[in-house]
Amino acid sequence: MWWLGVLVLAATVALGILAVRTPAQKAEKEADLEGTWEGTLGTGAVKLRLIVTLAKIKEGSYAGKLNSVDQGATLPIENATLKGDAVRFEVGKIGGVYQGYFVRDNKEIRGTWTQTGVPPQPLTFVRREKPETAVAQAAAPAEHTPKPNTPPLDIVVPIAPTAFKACGKWNLVYELHAANLGRWDAAIKRIDVINSDTPPLLLTSFSSPAIENMIERPGADANLDVTIGPAGFAVVPLWLTFERRELIPVTIRHRLILKFGDYPEAITLEGVPVEVNMNPVVVVSPPVRGENWLAADGPSNTSVHRKALIPIEGRAVIAQRFAIDWVQLYPDGKSYHDDPRDNRNYRAYGAEIRSVSDGIVTQTKDGIQQNVPGPKSRAVPMTLETLAGNYVTVEIGRGLYAVYAHMQPGSLRVQVGDKVREGDVLGLIGNSGNSTEPHLHFHICNANSALGCEGLPFAFPSFEVQGHGWGWKSAEAKDAPVKHEMEIPLEGDVVKFPPQ
Repeated sequence: MWWLGVLVLAATVALGILAVRTPAQKAEKEADLEGTWEGTLGTGAVKLRLIVTLAKIKEGSYAGKLNSVDQGATLPIENATLKGDAVRFEVGKIGGVYQGYFVRDNKEIRGTWTQTGVPPQPLTFVRREKPETAVAQAAAPAEHTPKPNTPPLDIVVPIAPTAFKACGKWNLVYELHAANLGRWDAAIKRIDVINSDTPPLLLTSFSSPAIENMIERPGADANLDVTIGPAGFAVVPLWLTFERRELIPVTIRHRLILKFGDYPEAITLEGVPVEVNMNPVVVVSPPVRGENWLAADGPSNTSVHRKALIPIEGRAVIAQRFAIDWVQLYPDGKSYHDDPRDNRNYRAYGAEIRSVSDGIVTQTKDGIQQNVPGPKSRAVPMTLETLAGNYVTVEIGRGLYAVYAHMQPGSLRVQVGDKVREGDVLGLIGNSGNSTEPHLHFHICNANSALGCEGLPFAFPSFEVQGHGWGWKSAEAKDAPVKHEMEIPLEGDVVKFPPQ
């Protein structure tokens, strides 16, 4: 949604003629929504290429993802349904709804995209035909795929999870990196997470539909296929939740149920032990003050921050694993008033950014021009040097670093080598770098690099959750805020911090 993310799919697209269904345009054969679909949203200079991938959960119901190719963001699709030849799905994170119908013998869907704050727009999707792979062609003459001597997957957990508390429960967050070293397609049918007891206790299980919604293929088009081809690579981000800390085992193991090629039987891969870090997370003060702070793209298993795997100097890391984009809402639920293309109209703009802990400034960048708010407006080309915009990194002890990004140019009040105290002002919230509107991107990680590090969880001593989601209106709130202590907010929480 923000740094390495997306706000809206098209905020400035001219309204075209909406697709209108006629009886003659009905699909010629029974519709099937499963597969990969491509479309383009918008007209003129503002066009966004979209790829939608859907897998059937049950009759008439589907799960999937929407990949906004030009914005580099993948968002979960919710409530996808097919009734006759009528198609409907939602992208709740951005308030989007698509409704359409099949034409051209089940190969095209014509319809309308609607989104909060954006006029309705016509949108047509065309089915992408799945190419026959060379491996499949070569294997075709064989009666069956031979049984592998051992499951030929190399599975690595790059960083062990640290137990942390959020929303009253305890959580473990980590990734399985899976590389197929065999000659056949490997489909992950189920992932069981177990403890190391004898006999082992099943902690949780993920079946194919859930894995299809989680699996990522860095560098490739988004899709829901659980199959990893020969020489293929995939990442499965996992999020485990426990009612109490005492229920978290010191070591967890994994059981993968796999299907190779057309070999008729499933094969089980046992192992992949992971040591759990049970040390307390770092406790920091909030980087902003006041109320109505939305934790946009905050911690969740679907946040764009969660899946921002970036290779830096030969190693792929997720610096933003627990990052939060702090956006301040007005009482009416909007983050701005009047003209949305003026940074000064955003409530967060110019807010003071505070150091979350005592520490030493190790990195700064200043002088990057600010963007005009919008989904594709960038004042400078996006590179590893400009993604964070104007930013400050502070070493806060225990080998940890706090990163504050997208500041106003000329607003930084510190320089490298300065010692700062908790609560000191570091700069002002702006809209520089890969940012769609004024906000503060904040995360904590384990190396002196804004992106070349592994993101780690943290906790605030105290905060109140006022509501949830974009558009939450404090002016109409009826429920009392819920107090949380020694926790991290989750994606979509609207937070009030206590006076300092």
